[in-house]
Amino acid sequence: MAHTYTPGLRVTERTTVRKERRLPIAGKVIVEQGAAVRAEDVVARAELPGDVATVNVVNQLAIMPGDLARYMVKAEGDTVAKDEVIAETRPFLKFLRSAARSPIDGTVETISHVTGQVLLRTAPRPVDVRAYIDGVVAEVVPGEGVIVETTGAFIQGILGIGGEVTGELTTVADSPDVVIAPSDLSDDLAGKLVVAGALITSEVYARAGQLGIAALICGGFHDRDLRELLGYDLGVAITGHEDVQPILIMTEGFGKITMAQATFDLLSAHAGQRASANGATQIRAGVLRPEIIIPAAESTAGEKVQAPAAPAGLMEGAAVRIIRQPDFGRLGVVKALPPGIEAIESEVKVRVVQIEFSDGKVVTVPRANVEAIES
Repeated sequence: MAHTYTPGLRVTERTTVRKERRLPIAGKVIVEQGAAVRAEDVVARAELPGDVATVNVVNQLAIMPGDLARYMVKAEGDTVAKDEVIAETRPFLKFLRSAARSPIDGTVETISHVTGQVLLRTAPRPVDVRAYIDGVVAEVVPGEGVIVETTGAFIQGILGIGGEVTGELTTVADSPDVVIAPSDLSDDLAGKLVVAGALITSEVYARAGQLGIAALICGGFHDRDLRELLGYDLGVAITGHEDVQPILIMTEGFGKITMAQATFDLLSAHAGQRASANGATQIRAGVLRPEIIIPAAESTAGEKVQAPAAPAGLMEGAAVRIIRQPDFGRLGVVKALPPGIEAIESEVKVRVVQIEFSDGKVVTVPRANVEAIES
């Protein structure tokens, strides 16, 4: 049977998901291999060094660097408060006294008897890495982090903004083609991941932010609304660090696009369960897609299910989505993969694929204009 590789999104009911949770600098892992963790649990911790402030003591006191030790009130390692004296002269007449004060709250890191300067450092900033998903610690990388593993449903989207959130999954749309209104959102949705049909408008998004909803999952979102939300054109999609609430995950693309039935059905089937979502997206090298992970309630430590496999390729009978006009966003199945090259409307000769829609219509499009829906 003819087949070819094409990029695609994963929408699967049950698979094994492994997530690497790594510290930005060396630190301490605080969980053991095999431990059960919840998404909000801290699994590793480190301390980022604080900011440095330099005090030119010899200039302030009008002394020589070699004499600095005689005038220091604080020693290396001592804690200091802002405006606290760290060095001073002790003349016979007190009104002639001069002092050097700390500009920060912190500690004395270095006293240089060569330059006459004192380096102060603010308190270190703690960095906590959380598990992100409910699961089991499959591996521990000492001093760096862990790999958390879980079994459950896994859904990828096209584009998202915002970082990691966890909460109860719920739906406010009766079907994947519904466009909800702000009035469809209620106070009891605070902190939840909400499945919202085909399109999220800017009014709905604003209302969700007021209610404290954690995530909105929809088929599409208007590009103009995204520009207004972020304050700039997204350009090349590298997202995930935006300070937004709720995070937004588009499963299909820009504009009003009916959510894929398989995606909507899978999300709806797990309404009421805890889920984790991440809007981070990277379309260039090292593709990263926004995702929703729904750990199975009965998942047990060490359970192995279908692991994410290499794409099987585009083949007859495979489910696909068309990603170019005029049929952008439509779902269908591969009817045939002609082996040769054919001329399309632009007169370019390319390899093509025949797609059959649910209404029986068959279209021929370039293979580059489709993406597989992997299950």
